[in-house]
Amino acid sequence: MVSTDAAPRQGSEVREYQNLIGGKWVPAQSGRTFQSLNPADTEEVVGVFPRSGREDVIAAVDAAKSAFASWSRTPAPGRADIILRAATLLESRKEEVARLMTREMGKVLEEARGDVQEGIDMGKYMAGEGRRFFGETVPSELRDKFAMAIRQPFGVVGLITPWNFPIAIPTWKTFPALLAGNTIVFKPAEDTPACAAALVEILMEAGLPDGVLNLVAGYGEEAGQPLVDDERVRMISFTGSAVVGREVAARAGRGLKKVSLELGGKNPIIVMNDADLELALEGALWGAFGTSGQRCTAASRLIVQRGVLDEFTKELVARTRKLRVGNGLDPDVDMGPVINAEQLEKIHSYTQIGQHEGADLLIGGKILDGREYSRGYFYSPTIFANAGYRMRIAQEEIFGPTTVILPVDDYDEAVQVANSVEFGLSSAIYTRDVNRAFHAIHDLEAGITYVNAPTIGAEIQLPFGGIKGTGNGHREAGTSAIREFTEIKSVYIDYSGRLQRAQIDTE
Repeated sequence: MVSTDAAPRQGSEVREYQNLIGGKWVPAQSGRTFQSLNPADTEEVVGVFPRSGREDVIAAVDAAKSAFASWSRTPAPGRADIILRAATLLESRKEEVARLMTREMGKVLEEARGDVQEGIDMGKYMAGEGRRFFGETVPSELRDKFAMAIRQPFGVVGLITPWNFPIAIPTWKTFPALLAGNTIVFKPAEDTPACAAALVEILMEAGLPDGVLNLVAGYGEEAGQPLVDDERVRMISFTGSAVVGREVAARAGRGLKKVSLELGGKNPIIVMNDADLELALEGALWGAFGTSGQRCTAASRLIVQRGVLDEFTKELVARTRKLRVGNGLDPDVDMGPVINAEQLEKIHSYTQIGQHEGADLLIGGKILDGREYSRGYFYSPTIFANAGYRMRIAQEEIFGPTTVILPVDDYDEAVQVANSVEFGLSSAIYTRDVNRAFHAIHDLEAGITYVNAPTIGAEIQLPFGGIKGTGNGHREAGTSAIREFTEIKSVYIDYSGRLQRAQIDTE
């Protein structure tokens, strides 16, 4: 977890960051700060950040509100030009930002580069939408009358983002919100504020006017909650845990704000007897242990038909044993640390829960504590087998490098098990039967379904989000992102020169 007291490594220079409010970089009004630590080496302080409070959030909302009139009147293609410049700048600094991400969040450098690339792609995609920005034109029932629907911004929006994709997810929210003409107060996760600052600096360098984007670093209860509560903030976009998401929805609901929630997942990969087993194994390994399992789309359940169960299980354990855990900057490392001490303990507690429930621990289940792991938060890749699908390890989101193999007899049982959890984000099935694949697309209760691919790997040009406990029905990415950050206004233009009354019987 982010520390407020850790000292920087002897002889190192630590950057002191500030909030961005109204185009000026300023400290927290309280003067308090906190530190962001490298989860692979907690003696390294990535940066010192303002520990913002209510007064800082109020100032940021003031600035965003003042900037709204001018920004919302800027033509959408002009707003898009700034987003495109930001995407180009991010592309030119991809390696620099990726290395910062690995130091601050822990994911291996190859994955960090992918995270940044997703932000680049989102910027270019949204820039293109600046010359589309579709509304609707429809025929009127009356003569000499024109009818259309247009999209307009909310005003000030609050963006609260998680630590696991500290560039990609902020761009999913920031770029469409800006394109739509909103102004922003951005509160990043306290574990990854340096990545957020890097993105904001790029947007300002790209020419974003003062006050349009405001950054406040800090903790959820101290900075996030005042942002949700401020009556001038008309929309909240939140990605994070289901527990916090429900609290955000409840608080924002009292102000009748629009709330977009992207919460948890407990995602299944179904492996049928006719699957390409090599392909399924590669997908399961990547889906379960990519980003150390710290993805809302991670494959935390492997639902395997009994005809291939033994072979699949044996080979998956063998491949997992070969994974090297360590500092993500090391090119030979396959899996980095988890984000902080609290998450490390949570992950290990689920290992203990699984063993208590009677599941077989096939590999892993340990906090790694050898010399190379002594200064970081490292957990061994973990696989459970012979588990019941109602066990807690098969129902609750762990958000770590833990997956559970669940045997089934047939397709119908596989779907039943897949749909048995409260979440509904991503899902996957491996099969060579095209008919079964199309049945799965229909039958699986999820916002995303992959056929012969793992549960991770969404692309920015399609909507991203889930059903059931994963959120409240909203979607990010694709053209859905623009819909999320706009309100609809219906417009009627009567050029008949006389009163015409719709829905009146004129006969």
